[in-house]
Amino acid sequence: MTERGSTSLRRDAHGLRIGRSSLSMRADRLLIDFSETALPWPGQRLWPKAVSGRVEVIPDICADRLFSLDPAGRHVWSPRMPRARATITCDALPGGGWQGRAYHDMNYGDRALEQDFIGWDWARGHEGVDGDTVILYDALACQGTRRRLALRYDGRQGPQPLHMPDRQGLPRGFWGVRAGIACDPATTPRLLHRLEDSPFYTRSRVETVLDGRRFDMMQETLDCRRLSHPLVRLMLPFRMPRRALRG
Repeated sequence: MTERGSTSLRRDAHGLRIGRSSLSMRADRLLIDFSETALPWPGQRLWPKAVSGRVEVIPDICADRLFSLDPAGRHVWSPRMPRARATITCDALPGGGWQGRAYHDMNYGDRALEQDFIGWDWARGHEGVDGDTVILYDALACQGTRRRLALRYDGRQGPQPLHMPDRQGLPRGFWGVRAGIACDPATTPRLLHRLEDSPFYTRSRVETVLDGRRFDMMQETLDCRRLSHPLVRLMLPFRMPRRALRG
């Protein structure tokens, strides 16, 4: 991810281009072509490196429903491909690529996230190998109201509402973000693998239990209060390179 200015943006009815990277729908699939510069990473590389390739996403389920996340309706979320398959071609990956499960959604809003949210938890996963797909969204607005969504997609119709039990906390990482996920009473979610740990955001693979059924889920937590902190703002360019804001 690279922050760029407005002159780097090109958009039409068929696709989106930002800098040298693009996203477009072709027939029944989503194509993402990327050409970016990866920042140095401790223990892996000591200098910036060019990374390019393609992500091809083929949906098993398509959806077009929109969900408002805040009481005023300023922020909208839509899971466009709740369940999909992806093929990645990239020389930076072992073997030159990867294939596996995929997911695609979209968000848009009229204001900055930190103006309207304290934070949120999100998760998506499957029951077993070929079971139902479940998506969880638990957003806490600045006014103290919560927007809790639990959606189940079975490949035939959907989404179907799912009972969403109370949130339970997950182990904190180095930066101390208070991550959590819905889980049945008398059971405990299990952190399987921490993938991202930053001052305001964490992403992990988590096992949880919903209506007595176990789900292996990708989970994320965003803390908007931390995101808006001036010190965190100063740190962002070290993880997300910036080009000229107008170019």
